[in-house]
Parts: sequence; structure tokens; C-alpha cells
Amino acid sequence: MMNTDNRYLWQHKDLLDCNQLSCDDVFHLLDLARSFQDIHKRPVRKIPTLQGRTVVLFFVENSTRTKTSFDVAGKRLSADTHALSLAGSSLNKGESLLDTGLTLEAMHPDVIVVRHSSSGTAEFLAKHLSCGIVNAGDGWHAHPTQALLDCYSLRTVWGDAFAGKTLLILGDIAHSRVARSNVVLWTKLGVSVRLAGPRTLLPPGLSTWPVTVFNSLDEAIEDVDAVMCLRLQLERQQAGLLPSLAEYSKRFCLTSKHMAKAKPDAVVLHPGPLNRGLEIADGVADSAKSLILNQVQAGVCVRMAILYLLATRK
Repeated sequence: MMNTDNRYLWQHKDLLDCNQLSCDDVFHLLDLARSFQDIHKRPVRKIPTLQGRTVVLFFVENSTRTKTSFDVAGKRLSADTHALSLAGSSLNKGESLLDTGLTLEAMHPDVIVVRHSSSGTAEFLAKHLSCGIVNAGDGWHAHPTQALLDCYSLRTVWGDAFAGKTLLILGDIAHSRVARSNVVLWTKLGVSVRLAGPRTLLPPGLSTWPVTVFNSLDEAIEDVDAVMCLRLQLERQQAGLLPSLAEYSKRFCLTSKHMAKAKPDAVVLHPGPLNRGLEIADGVADSAKSLILNQVQAGVCVRMAILYLLATRK
């Protein structure tokens, strides 16, 4: 049974990052996402909730998981979804981002989901457009829907007992919008966050982050409740940040040996795509401790909830 509790006042026109959400907002969104779960098990995986609504997927940057799950999410709610890429947009002809956004808005979409390589793109569009804007990743800045689906996945294991848990985020922190949004969300929910990675892949200004930083994976993983591996984003890196990929794998690839130092019931997450043997060993990625495929499934439910909340907000 779908829960669209109209008594809860959702106050946000847009979803730009997790810092705009209260704890009540987060749990309402997650509860709503959970109510959509059964739809995926039906013979006909569709409900008419957003029939007549329009969702534009404006993905200037490449994506498999996020774009597809938003498309599936919209269609399962019976919304009309339309995908637009850089190659298919007038940005490729020199049109400004604002003019492209205004052109899309003139077609009266209810929600535009945007992914862009420049930080602040979603916020810029949200200030100029009256329709709902969802940030599906902007540069190194934020990826709130990924953080929310990570939270949804861990909630299936932890329940609502987040306070007192410890989460380790491992790998290329400097170039990761996933890490930034997760740090914001988890600390808001009372989780202690640790970061670990090579010094060259840790961002400046970490002293102002509410985290504990480690340069050794063996030390960082001691007694943690969950480990989130990050993709090594070689396409965003400058030369010389790593001695070699082999050296990185030797020091920071998550293995069963490392997991033995975590708590016995510790679980593993990865936003994907995985570089097996570099960031995470096969034995960990495919183990019973892995929530990686759960995250993919959670992505559709969470994004259904987000589209519903933004498209139906009055």
C-alpha cells in the first residue's frame, strides 16, 4: 500500500543537497520510498500517481545508474519522462545553460533532473526556473539522491538506530560528490563518519568537516559498522596524484582481510561503477556483507519518492 501521507508538509521546491533537509524530511522521504517497494514485484509495475506529469532528465554528464533509475522511477509513477543529453541539446551549439533551462521550462515540465560537470549548476537553475529541480550530481559538489539511497539501504540493516554507528568512507574523497553528500546526511542523523584515502586524494579544508581522517585503511576500519568504497575517478584527476594504480590497490583496496577488523555484522556499499581489484576485492563485492545491488534497487524507490514529493508539492 502506497503511503502518500498528505499530513506531512514537504516544503522544498527542489532537492539540491542533503543540507536542506531536516531529519523529519529524511525519514518522511525514506518512509515514502519504502511504501513504493511492492510496486516492483507486481506483474504490471506501474501506478497512476503522476499520470499527466512531466519529468525531464537533463543529463549533460554521462550516467548509467542514476539516469536509468530516474527514468524507471518516473515511468513507474506513470509520469511522462523525456531524456536530454549534451549531444542532443543546444548547449552543443553554444546556447547558454540558462537559455536551455528556460526553453525546457517553457514546455511546462513538473520536474527537471539535472546532472552537470560544473558545481552549482542545479542551484543556478533552481533560482531561475519555477519547476522543481533535482540535483543528480554537479561536479564535485553534491549528489543528494545517492546519499539518500545509501541511507535507505543501510536503514534496511540498521533500522532507525543510526546514532552511535560508525561509517567509513574509503577512497577518492577529493573528487567525490557522493562523499560530500553522505557526510552531510550521516552526521545529521548522528552517525560518526571516518574518511580514509591517500593524502593526495583528500580534499583541502578537512579540518572543518565533522569527520575523523585516516591515512591507513587498517586503522580506519577498526570496529566500523559499515564501509562505503568510492570509485577512483581517474577522469577528474591530475597526473601525479598517485604513484601507480598498483600502489593504490595495495594500500586501499577493500579486502576480506580488512573486513575482519570491522564489526562482525559490518556491511559494504559502493555507488558504482566498481573497479574490481582496484577499489574493492571480488570476495567483498560479492559477499553476503555487500549491499551494492541493494543500493541499485533502492535507487528506484528513493527517486520515485523524490519525484512524487516535488511534482505534487503545492
